[in-house]
Amino acid sequence: MKLFLDTANIGDIRNGVRLGVISGVTTNPSLAAAEGIGSAESYKSAVREISEMVDGPISVEVVSLDAKGMIAEGRDIAGWIPNPWVKIPSTADGFEAISVLTSEGINVNQTLCFSVNQALLGAQAGSTAVSPFIGRLDDIGLQGVDLIRDIVSVYEKHKIETKVLAASIRHTLHCTLAAQAGAHIATVPYKVLLQMVNHPLTDSGVARFKADWDKTGNS
Repeated sequence: MKLFLDTANIGDIRNGVRLGVISGVTTNPSLAAAEGIGSAESYKSAVREISEMVDGPISVEVVSLDAKGMIAEGRDIAGWIPNPWVKIPSTADGFEAISVLTSEGINVNQTLCFSVNQALLGAQAGSTAVSPFIGRLDDIGLQGVDLIRDIVSVYEKHKIETKVLAASIRHTLHCTLAAQAGAHIATVPYKVLLQMVNHPLTDSGVARFKADWDKTGNS
């Protein structure tokens, strides 16, 4: 399972890339707004800067609600950087936009997916990846990871090539469960990435090794 960073924070992306474990980045209007990105031009500039740091797909979301607007935005976004995945929502207009954009060779990340049926429709429309939102399903009392498992199972049964990208990941267990469920990609906040690194036994082990070595007079 590959790891993407779910953020528009340039510093966090730079730090994540330095670890050598990040294969892509996902952004959305909310993440951009959180970083003070308030215009289309500044968003484009940030996306280009991200693309220069990350040798992998960069997901950029449309904001239009109608198919015509999504298609126009998607075509525009596709020209921003060499490695875009245009994020399109799992709506009727979204599926129409997905089918048009993918027929033109544009990669699409089908976002806000909450059912196997939506994942099936997106795959038929040509989605490069589908993003089931684990955390938001958990928020309403469901097991979000069950959706990951179900989509993976259906895709494998019917030899569907669309990738399953686990999104709305809130904590490290979500990431582990997504990997166990067969997700091809998980996109995680920078905070969760750092939590994945840390373990108290690793910290105490490193400290013990260093202390024992120092006792030999090699400090």
